[in-house]
Formats: sequence, C-alpha cells, structure tokens
Amino acid sequence: SPCVFSTAAQQRSTGDERGPEDPRDEPKHPLSDCALEHKAIKLEEQVRDLTERYRKALADSENVRRRTQKFVEDAKLFGIQSFCRDLVEVADILEKTAESAAEEAEPSNSSPTLKKIYEGLSLIEAKLQSVFAKHGLQKMNPVGGKYDPYDHEIVCHVPAEGMQPGTIALVTQDGYKLHGRTIRHALVGVAVESQE
Repeated sequence: SPCVFSTAAQQRSTGDERGPEDPRDEPKHPLSDCALEHKAIKLEEQVRDLTERYRKALADSENVRRRTQKFVEDAKLFGIQSFCRDLVEVADILEKTAESAAEEAEPSNSSPTLKKIYEGLSLIEAKLQSVFAKHGLQKMNPVGGKYDPYDHEIVCHVPAEGMQPGTIALVTQDGYKLHGRTIRHALVGVAVESQE
C-alpha cells in the first residue's frame, strides 16, 4: 500500500539524522498510521451499523407497543362480546313476550292486570335497549336497505312488490353490532323479481 512505502521512506530519510539519545527515536511500527486509519474506518462502520440496528430495534419495539396497545383496547371493547350474545337472546324473548301481551291487552279485553304486565314489559325492554346502547351494542334495522353478507343472513326470498330487487323486505330475527362489529347476523328476507 502507498502508506507502507511513504512511512518506510520517511524513516530512512529521517532516521540517520537523529542520534541514539534523541527522545523522539522510539521504535515505530511501519504500519501504525495506516493501521490506525484502517481501524478508525472500521470503527466508524461498526458505529453506523450499530446505530442502524438500534434504530430498527427502536422502530420494532414501537410497533410491538402499538400492536399490544391496540390488542388491549380491543380486548376492553369486545371482551363482553359473548355476554352480549347471550343477552341479545334474552332481549328477543322479552320482545316476543311484550308483543304477545300487547295483542292480549287490546281495548276489547280490558284486563287491568294484563295492561300493567304489558306496560312493565315495555319499560324493561326500553331500559334493556338503553343499556345496550350505553355499552355500544346496537340493534340493526335493515328493512329497506341493501343485503350485506357481513351483516345479514338470507332465510327466504319474497316477491318485490314496490321494492327494489336485492333489498331487505322483512326481518325474522334482529341482528346486533357491538362497537360496529357484527356479533349476530340479522335473519332477513330479500326481495326478488316475481316470475310470472
């Protein structure tokens, strides 16, 4: 390398002028300057490499932290999902019972006890729906809307009388969403063109 020759030539030209008592006349390795430069370059490369690794590790740990935080938030929101599914079935029974009591409590059959039972069931149903809404559980109301396989399950087809084909004509079982996520599909009847 050019460094070797210049150092050796420099020692030959300056070595003869100094005496043995000269304090600067310490034995010098001919490659020491080049070796130091080479070592410095290697160390700088290692520093760059380690800095890059550190940045990547920092970015990875930030991504893991964000994913973990999202997982915890989702667990808080959707941890009650199975409990909500069970409560939705209770709401269905309550709704059907209130409808039956309403039919029996018509003005022709003026039983005061039956009217009070109907009023009580209606209050319970309204309160249950408000508790659902408070916790992010909402009943879907798809009648008249377009069929969506992520929210609805087709149980029958009905003739499209005054309705656009492909729209939902009737609901046989209500569907529910928890914070925008479908936890129970609505069982629906979709309007189709009648074939004559």
